[in-house]
Amino acid sequence: MNKRTLYCALVVLALLAPLAVYPVFLMKVLCFGLFACAFNLLLGFGGLLSFGHAAFLGTGAYVTGYAMSTWGLTPEIGLLVGTLASAALGLVYGALAVRREGIYFAMVTLALAQLMFFVYLQAPFTGGEDGLQGIPRGQLLGVVDLQSNMAMYYLVLAIFSGGFLLIHRTIHSPFGQVLKAIRDNEARAISLGYQVDRYKLLVFVISAALAGLAGATKTLVFQLASLNDVHWLMSGEVVLMTLVGGMGTFLGPLVGAGVLVSVEHALSSGTLGAYVHVAMGMIFVLCVLLFRRGIVGEFPHLVSKLAKGIRRRLPMR
Repeated sequence: MNKRTLYCALVVLALLAPLAVYPVFLMKVLCFGLFACAFNLLLGFGGLLSFGHAAFLGTGAYVTGYAMSTWGLTPEIGLLVGTLASAALGLVYGALAVRREGIYFAMVTLALAQLMFFVYLQAPFTGGEDGLQGIPRGQLLGVVDLQSNMAMYYLVLAIFSGGFLLIHRTIHSPFGQVLKAIRDNEARAISLGYQVDRYKLLVFVISAALAGLAGATKTLVFQLASLNDVHWLMSGEVVLMTLVGGMGTFLGPLVGAGVLVSVEHALSSGTLGAYVHVAMGMIFVLCVLLFRRGIVGEFPHLVSKLAKGIRRRLPMR
């Protein structure tokens, strides 16, 4: 099965999925899937490990929530405003962070994200620990009532598909090829005359904007923007989603998001709600020990090994 056939099959499955699965659960998977795909663009293809990506998710959530509940903006304008706010924050943070490399880059992003956490905790328009509640979904283009979960689901699916296609096109563009060259051998890219910091900054802004779009969409789905969206644990969860699904793969982050959201949903609905993070830690350990390439990244290698084993067992002619 080639990639085009696989993607077509996934689109058909996504269109029919709400007929069998609760749409709100699917929307949560798609929102976190877009967040993880945005992070994977930065880490998997840019080689930049950010420990503060929750700042962009939360910024998109808070700005969109405040704009729609206070200014009465329509959903499409609210999503755009939240995305642009995260992109602007990503431009500022990226300009500071890309000057550093490795663990220093990660620590700078973590420190800046913690700064935003305390800003949203103390700012009067965020609602503090209560967050922004009762955010209206509104009507898309003044026609489609988003109070319907089915209508909201197809909007979320369209947003995720648009973000996914943008990432796919970015990676397969000349810019994406240079980005992968920087990831593999930055010194050689510099010697070829590429302005590495500019490429890093641009991919950082794109990733921040898509993360903000995911946060803004999540706010519309749950009609809530809270401090959980900007907490450092959220930054850790998106790293886990990417590694579990498969870093540097296109579908891996979505699969990783689906796994973690499913585990969280299964445990939170029972008596084991306090052990959600323990379960996630165990998944991370198992992934590192058994699936270093992630679920999607490891699958082709398992199929290849299985095919080789079958060929060895077949009688020679």
